[in-house]
Amino acid sequence: MRKTLFYCTLTAVLIFITSGCKNSKSTIDQRVDTLLSEMTLEEKVGQMAQITLDAIGNGDSIYESKNPFDFDIKRLQKAIVDYKIGSVLNTTNNYALPPDEWNSIISTIQQYSHQTRLKIPVIYGIDAIHGSTYAAGAIMFPQQITIAATFNPENAYNMAQVSAYETRACGIPWNFSPVLDLGADPRFSRQFEGFGEDPLLGKIMGEQAIKGYEGITDSVSHPTKVASCLKHFLAYSVPNSGKDRTPAFVPEHIIREYHLPQFKAAIEAGAESVMINSGLINGISVHASYDIITKLLKDELGFEGVVVSDWMDIINLQKRDKIAANNKEAIKLAINAGIDMSMVPYDYVHFCDDLVELVKDGEVKESRIDDAVRRILKMKIKLGLFEKPVTISADYPDFASAKHEKLAYNAAADAITLLKNAENILPLKKGLKILVTGPNANSMRSLNGGWTYSWQGDKVERFATKYNTILEAIQIKNGSEQVKFVQGVSYIETGRYFEEQETNYAEAIVAARNADVVLLCLGENTYTEKPGDLNDLNLSPLQTKLTADIAKTGKPIVLILNEGRPRCINSIEPLMKAVIQTYLPGNYGGDALADILFGDVNPSGKLPYTYPAYPNSTVNYYHKFSEEQKPSEGAYKYESDYNPQYEFGYGLSYTTFEYSDLITDKVRFSDNQTITVSVNIKNTGMVDGKEVVMLFSSDKVASISPDVKRLRKFEKIILKKGETKTVKFTINASDLAFVNQFNKTITEDGEFDLKIANLSTQIFFKN
Repeated sequence: MRKTLFYCTLTAVLIFITSGCKNSKSTIDQRVDTLLSEMTLEEKVGQMAQITLDAIGNGDSIYESKNPFDFDIKRLQKAIVDYKIGSVLNTTNNYALPPDEWNSIISTIQQYSHQTRLKIPVIYGIDAIHGSTYAAGAIMFPQQITIAATFNPENAYNMAQVSAYETRACGIPWNFSPVLDLGADPRFSRQFEGFGEDPLLGKIMGEQAIKGYEGITDSVSHPTKVASCLKHFLAYSVPNSGKDRTPAFVPEHIIREYHLPQFKAAIEAGAESVMINSGLINGISVHASYDIITKLLKDELGFEGVVVSDWMDIINLQKRDKIAANNKEAIKLAINAGIDMSMVPYDYVHFCDDLVELVKDGEVKESRIDDAVRRILKMKIKLGLFEKPVTISADYPDFASAKHEKLAYNAAADAITLLKNAENILPLKKGLKILVTGPNANSMRSLNGGWTYSWQGDKVERFATKYNTILEAIQIKNGSEQVKFVQGVSYIETGRYFEEQETNYAEAIVAARNADVVLLCLGENTYTEKPGDLNDLNLSPLQTKLTADIAKTGKPIVLILNEGRPRCINSIEPLMKAVIQTYLPGNYGGDALADILFGDVNPSGKLPYTYPAYPNSTVNYYHKFSEEQKPSEGAYKYESDYNPQYEFGYGLSYTTFEYSDLITDKVRFSDNQTITVSVNIKNTGMVDGKEVVMLFSSDKVASISPDVKRLRKFEKIILKKGETKTVKFTINASDLAFVNQFNKTITEDGEFDLKIANLSTQIFFKN
């Protein structure tokens, strides 16, 4: 039964201060000052603790609640009233709940927060990274890596604003998104959560995501917006092993050159919170790094929002990293480093009691506590939680609306990338006899990936029955009687995400012989974080075997890749007539793919990463030395390791584009000047199409060996058949800068090559 919703009020003093006032910066500061002056140390420390929902649920232990969820009133009372816990996160039993059930749960939590002396509302947080992850019925957009493949920032904005709206419909105002980790290592299990390997692409997509979550202006208080959380600060995505939460070794100039720009831009765009890297950089636990959290993030970047830990990561300073003798010392290290809120998430008692003792013993200054709590209270006030701690689903008529569905479909159709199309086998003609086969052919789970209705995405089929798998979309498009499905290989549901088995394997080979064309749907099952770690980047042996055996039939094969990271296909790619990368396209990925396969949509996605050909050759496009370098006797050719299957930015179309007249308005410029670069693009084919125009620069000589090239500007345009457009970019000295060995961002005098498609020109910079 739905519990009564009600709204918390401020203390009389706060009501007096804020009556008739908007939440201007000065007013917020006044409100925070007043509230802080009234708080005891214990009340302050409680605000710094964040617990998971199951810790206050009715179950045999705090680690798992009964189903359906209900509160353990004693646990709820102890956490919220006795310890004044400031935040709750996550879902219960790892699956999605309907919005009205979320409303009831959060209303109850806020009722108990209203029983505290100062009536400070709890802030609820969730990982809603490509839709409202734990909301039953929510629209799931393509994952961030897929959004990046669109090279259209509008899709990042739409994904975020719909996610914000549908998350707020649940009564949840805080979203642990976007992921701004650089996707520079294809082995990494969370590569799909970010915007790819290029810093500029990540920066622009990240800025738009912040605007979608929080508003184009500073309007996070609006009931359709959420507080965003940038993660994971900093260099989380490049561990040396390629496996989640393992050590990274990254020089500071590399951090500043490639990993920092996205976060800096998102902070300037107004992001309200930041989550810290769970691992180690150069042997230093980031959660205990004063240099990274306080000096870099808070002081240098001027971040004024909330710094939150990741899951149990303060505890991990003792249990995993071995830099603290006990939990109390771990808390001291993290809080003094600059952590404002601890994702405990179960043992909040020890966190709160130990932190109070640390302050009383002089090990942590109360001014540090005040700084943390000030940030937390500011975010709560800006979100309007004191006035309206719970938003309710009845006020959100566009939840899972056709309008939101269309935006998700558009993003998927804009992203799917055509990588090979020998003899123009695509688009397909309707009426062909088609075999659809492979483990990803009839799975909504694999279309969506992790963080979809559950942490690992393993419950997707339970919540996404209304959407079309690849098979179902093909059947609708081509007619069920002309489409045969034999799986051939399937994933084993054991909880180990990469185990596979043969399923009607021989039947799949026979069916291929009788087909006009085979749509072979390969890739990965869902995963994220540690369960997604792997030891071999090659496509699995069983999927490779299925491919080889079907190829022996001589029938044309269209390889449809559905994967969170690029699994190596070098041994089977020559056997394919066409290759399509769908990434993780979300609920409408099957429909978008079918429209592309049959020519209703012209593909326009481009790879947001370098697709490696070999597991031991995972070099990014911005590597050192150019392909023009010739090895000489006694010289080591650094270039020899760059041999990708497909390059960053690669993607085909059903039409052709011709570039001409690359022109700059000046050849020489200085620090206070700009250069305008223009180029003409003509659609020389027979159908309308979209093209991503990319401007790269190459520094001819630099004090640190320069990258081969770097993306500096891009724009996605639409061209009707026969149409020509002129695209113009403006660049300045900072667009050509790099971080030198002294960790300073500089642009050095000299010559630069500017490249767009197959054209290039030279410019000269002089300070």
